[in-house]
Amino acid sequence: MSGGQASGAPPGDTRGDGAEVLDIPDAEAHGVFRPMPRTGVIYVMTEAAKRGFHYGHPDWANLGQGAPETGPIAGSPERIHHIEVDPSANEYGPVQGLADVREAVAELYNARYRVGMASKFTARNVALSAGGRLALTRIAATLGSINLGHFLPDYTAYEELLDLFRAFVPLPILLDGERGFDLPPDHLRREIVGKGLSALLISNPCNPTGHVIRGGALRAWVDICRQTGCVLIVDEFYAHYLYGGTARQDGPSHSAMRYVDDVNRDPVVIVDGLTKNWRYPGWRLAWTVGPEWIIERITSAGSFIDGGPPHPVQRAALPLITREHADAEARAIQGVFDDKRRLVMERLRGMGIGLDAEPQGAFYCFANLENLPGPLRDGMTFFRKALEKQVVVVPGQFFDVNPGKRRDHIPSRLRRYVRVSFGPSRDQVELGLDRLDALIRES
Repeated sequence: MSGGQASGAPPGDTRGDGAEVLDIPDAEAHGVFRPMPRTGVIYVMTEAAKRGFHYGHPDWANLGQGAPETGPIAGSPERIHHIEVDPSANEYGPVQGLADVREAVAELYNARYRVGMASKFTARNVALSAGGRLALTRIAATLGSINLGHFLPDYTAYEELLDLFRAFVPLPILLDGERGFDLPPDHLRREIVGKGLSALLISNPCNPTGHVIRGGALRAWVDICRQTGCVLIVDEFYAHYLYGGTARQDGPSHSAMRYVDDVNRDPVVIVDGLTKNWRYPGWRLAWTVGPEWIIERITSAGSFIDGGPPHPVQRAALPLITREHADAEARAIQGVFDDKRRLVMERLRGMGIGLDAEPQGAFYCFANLENLPGPLRDGMTFFRKALEKQVVVVPGQFFDVNPGKRRDHIPSRLRRYVRVSFGPSRDQVELGLDRLDALIRES
């Protein structure tokens, strides 16, 4: 689940890690407001905006983009271009979301992952929210005094989310590029037991590496969490973005819910929505699916955090949340984005940029810069040099999720990486790659 738009806030000072903080000296001196860093992608886009970038600018190539192209693509269903608002939609909707929309989400998961299984999802297993970050915020707000495991690298916005709510302790689990950013099930069990974890948060497919936990490995993860009582919280915002053998074997979509035995007892919670998998990021509509008792608590959190998702958007989304539409969209995504994925991998390798693992999901390459000339081996330097060529990428250190900056004394393990997105249209991707190639040749 990654993305975001460039902030319109005035630029402020930057910390040592590059995260921008608004400059409000009087309020800070009195302790009224604490400094708030911008998430990695927002910082990146703000820096680009200072140099003249804006969305749709013909002279810029945004390979830092955390959103997919939103127009028609080969094989995709017809896109929605307008929303009619029924007068009743001007009223508040339920905090948990409209019942028929929640039922549609439940039926989609049943049709995709629960065929032939006795335990099925209902509307009571679903909560709707205004975007994935908000869904994760509701979950975080309901967690008690526990140890929560998170992974390195992973989605940049997790950092402040895991630091905001102080009831739980976030503990990092390192994934090595040398192992393709994979964590075998036996290692997972050791992490859970050794660190006393009561919950795990992970993106799958992963942003930024594109690694996918699937098949027997994902089944083992669900089994281990069931056996240990550790709640598995999975950000599945890239579940339609599957490539190669993963796409052929797992069908048009992928979810941990395929391996749940009892939907109301197994400790598995997933978050998904229209942002990536349906390519409607501006709609800001997401859902959380899990056991009824967890959904009840998430809904209670929503009653004081946000009050529920926009009523008209929920109603307009109903035609999108059918098996036929969702599967057609997924197949279209896999064809078009796999073509861009292959292009980016080939071109990056031709520039001398390494890939510790080929992305099997999402729409990013986590590019290893260690073989480039001198200063370009540093992700932040590479990012700034790329801006001079009017290209946007995201430094790898932003994915070194570090709640509370407890590891400030340790240089980031990910400082020699950048994330390169193939979310934009192919012509934008080609333009960006041409300019990165020129940057490296000139160095």
